[in-house]
Amino acid sequence: MADRVHPRDDSPPQSTEFKPRLAAAPLQEEHDQARDYPQSPTKPDAPRSEKPVSPPPGTYVIQIPKDQVYRVPPPVNAKRYERLSRRKPSRSPCCCCLCWLLALLTALFFLIGVASAVFYFVFRPESPDYSVERLSISGFNLTSSRWVSPEFDVTVRANNPNDKIGIYYKKGSSVDVYYDSVKLATGSLPNFYQGTNNVTVFVTPLKGSAVELTSRDRTAMIGEASKGRVPFKLALRAPVKIKVGPVETWEITVKVDCDITVDNLTAAAEIGSKKCDYGVDLW
Repeated sequence: MADRVHPRDDSPPQSTEFKPRLAAAPLQEEHDQARDYPQSPTKPDAPRSEKPVSPPPGTYVIQIPKDQVYRVPPPVNAKRYERLSRRKPSRSPCCCCLCWLLALLTALFFLIGVASAVFYFVFRPESPDYSVERLSISGFNLTSSRWVSPEFDVTVRANNPNDKIGIYYKKGSSVDVYYDSVKLATGSLPNFYQGTNNVTVFVTPLKGSAVELTSRDRTAMIGEASKGRVPFKLALRAPVKIKVGPVETWEITVKVDCDITVDNLTAAAEIGSKKCDYGVDLW
């Protein structure tokens, strides 16, 4: 028979005041769930190793103090970056001057090319033609003395085949005759204007005074005269101006170089062969 236990006298008096127990229900539900679905025991965390992990081979680890790592740039740097990104790249003055110079030269060459093309298609320029028609010789005495004073009368034919271009022959021209490298006589062309589609034939007298010929030159000239083939060189230089409509150009130099052979050294000499080269110096 069980003994009845009576409350002790020093136990606190029970209060008759009713107090609701609101928090007991959730706790009771959690206790029931834990009883129905027991949880597996959790593994304790593995102890952390104090030794740092080495990087993979072929890589490097760079350590930077934490206070120097900026995840967000400061406002001052952000504004500066925005200002620099909007700024256009500036060019140096030398680069700009060089660009302007190249552009100016390109435009100048283009205009010169266009003007040359227009001039060619409008006026159809053709180079004049020069030839030596006759060569009269006197004053050669190759047996008595080594000093000679030869004279030449050179008949030159100048042909201007252009329809719209005239030629002014100015002062300062020269016509020289050479034997080998020895200048025998010199003279000049007359000053005249040659119109369009014009052929002009003029005689130019050339004179030499006390020209020294070596014994070798005299002997060679006598032998060539006996064979009927005495070679001479004629060099013509003439400053001219080209007239295109009412416009005249600056002075340019016409150059004519001819290789001529004659059959004898008299006034009745006949030209056996001739070959002339024509050129122009523009400046």
